[in-house]
Amino acid sequence: MSQFKINILSFEQIKELPGSWEKNDLVNLLNAMDYDNPTEIKDSELKEMCMMSLTDYEPEEAAKIVLDYTIAGRLTEGQIENLSHEILTEKLWEEYPELPLHPDLYRSTQLLYDAFNGKFPRAEAVQFTIEINGDVTIFEENPEAPIVRLLAAGMSDRSLIHRLFSDQLAGDLFAEARDILWQLKKVSGGENSVTYEIVSSAYWLDEIKYADSYDAESHADVIPNEEE
Repeated sequence: MSQFKINILSFEQIKELPGSWEKNDLVNLLNAMDYDNPTEIKDSELKEMCMMSLTDYEPEEAAKIVLDYTIAGRLTEGQIENLSHEILTEKLWEEYPELPLHPDLYRSTQLLYDAFNGKFPRAEAVQFTIEINGDVTIFEENPEAPIVRLLAAGMSDRSLIHRLFSDQLAGDLFAEARDILWQLKKVSGGENSVTYEIVSSAYWLDEIKYADSYDAESHADVIPNEEE
Protein backbone atom coordinates (compact mmCIF):
# COMPACT_ATOMS: atom_id res chain seq x y z
CA MET A 1 0.00 0.00 0.00
CA SER A 2 1.42 3.39 -1.04
CA GLN A 3 0.47 6.92 0.01
CA PHE A 4 -0.33 9.57 -2.60
CA LYS A 5 -1.30 13.22 -2.93
CA ILE A 6 -3.97 13.74 -5.59
CA ASN A 7 -4.95 16.98 -7.30
CA ILE A 8 -7.91 17.30 -9.67
CA LEU A 9 -6.55 19.88 -12.10
CA SER A 10 -9.57 20.22 -14.37
CA PHE A 11 -13.06 18.78 -14.72
CA GLU A 12 -15.80 19.13 -17.31
CA GLN A 13 -18.94 17.36 -18.36
CA ILE A 14 -18.98 16.33 -22.01
CA LYS A 15 -21.60 14.79 -24.25
CA GLU A 16 -19.36 13.32 -26.98
CA LEU A 17 -16.38 11.08 -26.29
CA PRO A 18 -13.12 12.32 -27.85
CA GLY A 19 -12.47 10.48 -31.11
CA SER A 20 -15.78 8.64 -30.97
CA TRP A 21 -17.03 9.55 -34.46
CA GLU A 22 -14.11 9.99 -36.81
CA LYS A 23 -14.39 10.44 -40.58
CA ASN A 24 -13.94 6.72 -41.19
CA ASP A 25 -16.76 5.86 -38.78
CA LEU A 26 -19.19 8.27 -40.45
CA VAL A 27 -18.32 7.05 -43.95
CA ASN A 28 -18.84 3.43 -42.87
CA LEU A 29 -22.18 4.31 -41.30
CA LEU A 30 -23.33 6.07 -44.46
CA ASN A 31 -22.27 3.04 -46.48
CA ALA A 32 -24.37 0.87 -44.16
CA MET A 33 -27.33 3.08 -45.09
CA ASP A 34 -26.56 2.65 -48.82
CA TYR A 35 -25.65 6.32 -49.23
CA ASP A 36 -24.09 6.95 -52.65
CA ASN A 37 -20.41 7.97 -52.61
CA PRO A 38 -20.08 9.17 -49.00
CA THR A 39 -16.34 9.73 -49.52
CA GLU A 40 -17.21 12.69 -51.74
CA ILE A 41 -18.89 14.57 -48.87
CA LYS A 42 -16.85 17.38 -47.29
CA ASP A 43 -15.38 16.37 -43.96
CA SER A 44 -17.15 19.28 -42.27
CA GLU A 45 -20.53 18.03 -43.52
CA LEU A 46 -20.11 14.31 -42.88
CA LYS A 47 -21.65 14.13 -39.43
CA GLU A 48 -24.64 16.29 -40.36
CA MET A 49 -25.28 14.15 -43.43
CA CYS A 50 -24.99 10.99 -41.36
CA MET A 51 -27.54 12.26 -38.85
CA MET A 52 -29.91 13.36 -41.62
CA SER A 53 -29.66 9.92 -43.20
CA LEU A 54 -30.46 8.24 -39.88
CA THR A 55 -33.66 10.24 -39.58
CA ASP A 56 -34.90 8.68 -42.84
CA TYR A 57 -35.52 5.60 -40.68
CA GLU A 58 -37.76 4.97 -37.71
CA PRO A 59 -35.82 5.47 -34.43
CA GLU A 60 -35.61 1.71 -33.73
CA GLU A 61 -34.34 1.03 -37.26
CA ALA A 62 -31.76 3.80 -37.00
CA ALA A 63 -30.65 2.43 -33.64
CA LYS A 64 -30.20 -1.02 -35.18
CA ILE A 65 -28.01 0.43 -37.96
CA VAL A 66 -25.80 2.28 -35.47
CA LEU A 67 -25.53 -0.65 -33.05
CA ASP A 68 -24.75 -3.04 -35.90
CA TYR A 69 -21.76 -0.82 -36.60
CA THR A 70 -20.53 -0.10 -33.07
CA ILE A 71 -20.94 -3.50 -31.39
CA ALA A 72 -21.17 -5.97 -34.27
CA GLY A 73 -19.60 -9.33 -33.49
CA ARG A 74 -19.76 -8.88 -29.73
CA LEU A 75 -23.46 -9.64 -29.31
CA THR A 76 -25.86 -11.89 -31.19
CA GLU A 77 -28.23 -10.52 -33.80
CA GLY A 78 -31.12 -11.07 -31.38
CA GLN A 79 -29.38 -9.19 -28.58
CA ILE A 80 -28.66 -6.23 -30.85
CA GLU A 81 -32.28 -6.28 -32.01
CA ASN A 82 -33.43 -6.08 -28.38
CA LEU A 83 -31.00 -3.26 -27.63
CA SER A 84 -32.26 -1.27 -30.63
CA HIS A 85 -35.58 -0.97 -28.78
CA GLU A 86 -34.19 -0.56 -25.25
CA ILE A 87 -31.80 2.21 -26.30
CA LEU A 88 -34.80 4.49 -26.91
CA THR A 89 -35.55 4.73 -23.21
CA GLU A 90 -32.70 3.08 -21.26
CA LYS A 91 -29.28 4.50 -20.41
CA LEU A 92 -27.55 1.39 -21.71
CA TRP A 93 -24.06 2.82 -21.13
CA GLU A 94 -24.91 2.68 -17.43
CA GLU A 95 -27.31 -0.24 -17.13
CA TYR A 96 -26.12 -2.95 -19.55
CA PRO A 97 -24.37 -5.70 -17.56
CA GLU A 98 -21.37 -6.04 -19.93
CA LEU A 99 -19.09 -3.15 -18.95
CA PRO A 100 -16.74 -3.44 -21.98
CA LEU A 101 -19.66 -2.40 -24.22
CA HIS A 102 -20.45 0.78 -22.30
CA PRO A 103 -18.31 3.25 -24.33
CA ASP A 104 -19.79 2.04 -27.61
CA LEU A 105 -23.32 2.06 -26.21
CA TYR A 106 -22.63 5.61 -25.07
CA ARG A 107 -21.40 6.86 -28.45
CA SER A 108 -24.29 5.10 -30.17
CA THR A 109 -26.82 6.83 -27.92
CA GLN A 110 -25.11 10.19 -28.26
CA LEU A 111 -25.26 10.13 -32.08
CA LEU A 112 -28.89 9.01 -32.06
CA TYR A 113 -29.80 11.65 -29.47
CA ASP A 114 -28.35 14.38 -31.69
CA ALA A 115 -29.91 12.98 -34.87
CA PHE A 116 -33.40 12.64 -33.41
CA ASN A 117 -33.45 15.85 -31.36
CA GLY A 118 -33.62 14.20 -27.97
CA LYS A 119 -35.84 11.17 -28.61
CA PHE A 120 -33.08 9.04 -27.10
CA PRO A 121 -31.61 9.40 -23.59
CA ARG A 122 -29.21 12.29 -23.08
CA ALA A 123 -25.67 10.96 -22.84
CA GLU A 124 -23.49 12.33 -20.03
CA ALA A 125 -19.78 11.76 -19.63
CA VAL A 126 -16.93 13.41 -17.75
CA GLN A 127 -13.43 14.42 -18.74
CA PHE A 128 -10.89 15.46 -16.15
CA THR A 129 -7.18 15.74 -15.43
CA ILE A 130 -5.65 14.21 -12.32
CA GLU A 131 -2.17 14.77 -10.92
CA ILE A 132 -0.80 12.00 -8.69
CA ASN A 133 2.23 12.58 -6.46
CA GLY A 134 4.10 9.76 -4.73
CA ASP A 135 5.65 6.45 -5.73
CA VAL A 136 4.24 6.42 -9.26
CA THR A 137 5.96 3.16 -10.24
CA ILE A 138 2.73 1.27 -9.49
CA PHE A 139 1.17 2.94 -12.54
CA GLU A 140 3.78 1.68 -14.99
CA GLU A 141 1.84 -1.50 -15.81
CA ASN A 142 -1.94 -1.91 -15.69
CA PRO A 143 -2.46 1.56 -14.17
CA GLU A 144 -6.26 1.45 -14.27
CA ALA A 145 -6.82 -0.47 -11.02
CA PRO A 146 -4.61 1.70 -8.76
CA ILE A 147 -6.00 4.86 -10.40
CA VAL A 148 -9.62 3.85 -9.80
CA ARG A 149 -8.74 3.01 -6.19
CA LEU A 150 -7.37 6.54 -5.79
CA LEU A 151 -10.44 8.08 -7.44
CA ALA A 152 -12.74 6.08 -5.18
CA ALA A 153 -10.86 7.44 -2.17
CA GLY A 154 -11.84 10.93 -3.28
CA MET A 155 -15.55 10.06 -3.37
CA SER A 156 -18.02 9.27 -0.64
CA ASP A 157 -18.65 5.75 0.64
CA ARG A 158 -22.13 6.04 -0.91
CA SER A 159 -20.72 6.41 -4.42
CA LEU A 160 -21.50 3.69 -6.93
CA ILE A 161 -17.93 2.41 -7.15
CA HIS A 162 -17.79 1.87 -3.40
CA ARG A 163 -21.17 0.16 -3.34
CA LEU A 164 -20.54 -2.15 -6.30
CA PHE A 165 -16.82 -2.82 -6.07
CA SER A 166 -15.86 -2.66 -2.38
CA ASP A 167 -14.15 -6.07 -2.56
CA GLN A 168 -12.14 -5.11 -5.64
CA LEU A 169 -11.09 -1.77 -4.15
CA ALA A 170 -9.63 -3.53 -1.12
CA GLY A 171 -8.53 -6.73 -2.86
CA ASP A 172 -5.82 -7.87 -5.23
CA LEU A 173 -7.74 -7.85 -8.51
CA PHE A 174 -9.92 -5.12 -10.00
CA ALA A 175 -10.47 -6.21 -13.60
CA GLU A 176 -13.47 -3.90 -14.01
CA ALA A 177 -11.28 -0.81 -13.54
CA ARG A 178 -10.22 -0.98 -17.19
CA ASP A 179 -13.86 -0.61 -18.24
CA ILE A 180 -14.64 2.13 -15.73
CA LEU A 181 -11.93 4.33 -17.26
CA TRP A 182 -13.14 4.63 -20.85
CA GLN A 183 -10.10 6.63 -21.94
CA LEU A 184 -6.85 6.97 -20.02
CA LYS A 185 -4.13 9.20 -21.44
CA LYS A 186 -0.83 9.95 -19.73
CA VAL A 187 -0.23 13.68 -20.10
CA SER A 188 3.11 13.98 -18.30
CA GLY A 189 5.24 12.17 -15.78
CA GLY A 190 8.31 12.53 -13.62
CA GLU A 191 10.11 10.60 -10.91
CA ASN A 192 7.49 11.28 -8.25
CA SER A 193 4.54 12.64 -10.19
CA VAL A 194 2.27 11.63 -13.07
CA THR A 195 -0.67 13.38 -14.72
CA TYR A 196 -3.49 11.61 -16.54
CA GLU A 197 -6.43 12.75 -18.61
CA ILE A 198 -9.44 10.54 -17.97
CA VAL A 199 -12.76 10.12 -19.77
CA SER A 200 -15.53 8.10 -18.17
CA SER A 201 -19.26 7.99 -17.60
CA ALA A 202 -20.77 10.53 -15.24
CA TYR A 203 -22.46 7.46 -13.77
CA TRP A 204 -19.14 6.32 -12.34
CA LEU A 205 -17.05 9.40 -11.69
CA ASP A 206 -19.10 12.60 -11.68
CA GLU A 207 -18.60 12.93 -7.91
CA ILE A 208 -14.83 13.36 -8.32
CA LYS A 209 -15.51 17.00 -9.30
CA TYR A 210 -16.00 17.76 -5.60
CA ALA A 211 -12.65 16.26 -4.53
CA ASP A 212 -10.20 19.05 -5.51
CA SER A 213 -7.12 17.88 -3.54
CA TYR A 214 -6.73 14.98 -1.11
CA ASP A 215 -4.44 12.28 0.27
CA ALA A 216 -5.14 8.60 -0.34
CA GLU A 217 -3.63 5.13 -0.38
CA SER A 218 -3.63 2.76 -3.32
CA HIS A 219 -2.09 -0.45 -4.55
CA ALA A 220 -1.59 -2.25 -7.83
CA ASP A 221 -3.33 -5.48 -8.73
CA VAL A 222 -1.49 -8.71 -8.02
CA ILE A 223 -1.01 -10.33 -11.41
CA PRO A 224 -1.18 -14.15 -11.13
CA ASN A 225 1.94 -16.06 -12.11
CA GLU A 226 1.09 -17.79 -15.40
CA GLU A 227 3.50 -20.61 -14.61
CA GLU A 228 1.58 -21.61 -11.50
